[in-house]
Amino acid sequence: MKRLLLLLLVMFALPAQRDPILVPEISQHEVQVRQGFTGTELLLFGAILDPRGVRAGEEYDIVVLLKGPTVPIRVREKERIGGIWLNSESTAFRSAPSFFAISSSRPVPEIVDEKTAAIYELGLKYIQFSPSGVIDVEQQERFKAGLVDLRSRMGLYKEDMAGVQISEQVLYQARISLPSNVSTGVYTAETFAISRGRVIASAVSEVEVKKVGFERLIEVFSQKQALLYGIIAVLMSVGMGVLAGRLFALV
Repeated sequence: MKRLLLLLLVMFALPAQRDPILVPEISQHEVQVRQGFTGTELLLFGAILDPRGVRAGEEYDIVVLLKGPTVPIRVREKERIGGIWLNSESTAFRSAPSFFAISSSRPVPEIVDEKTAAIYELGLKYIQFSPSGVIDVEQQERFKAGLVDLRSRMGLYKEDMAGVQISEQVLYQARISLPSNVSTGVYTAETFAISRGRVIASAVSEVEVKKVGFERLIEVFSQKQALLYGIIAVLMSVGMGVLAGRLFALV
């Protein structure tokens, strides 16, 4: 009797679980930053399967997000006064992703509505920043747009609305490049399968970006001996300035 009840539960459970399963993978889970690092390219790929172990079969879209560790940041506006650019208003964000890249099989507005895009941060304009203190909404949006524009020009924020390739509605792949100025830390790769405007499956993977070799030693030293590191940096700057002055004087 117990076996019969268990069998009936399984039979009822299988039809209920109709949403596909994402099986994601990344070409490398560790990126080593050495001297002369010029950036690298990550391949995010995987498969989408039916719970019964066969291919999903239905039409769907894939959106991939790669986000770097969040960091606090202060954004300043510059104003031209008397022909000189001076710092004007500023605002601070408690957390902002140091890197943000989105790649999708089609333009996001064609895949989901604006509410869903905002919930899952499917686009640069939907990145969620945490403002510090009380701030005017319009002012916050202005500073947010400025930060996104700045980091986009630095290659740290990017979006590709046709960057995901899907084969036979089973396999998918996307390539996202990391520039040489990326921050170290743990990056999260989020993959979403979307059908008829609804997120039907999601999965998360991680990539660690870390310095190795001499750069790693300098980073650890600066963190553990911050005061001594600062003094050495100042002395080196002064020494280089004196040396440069003498060289130019000889010329």
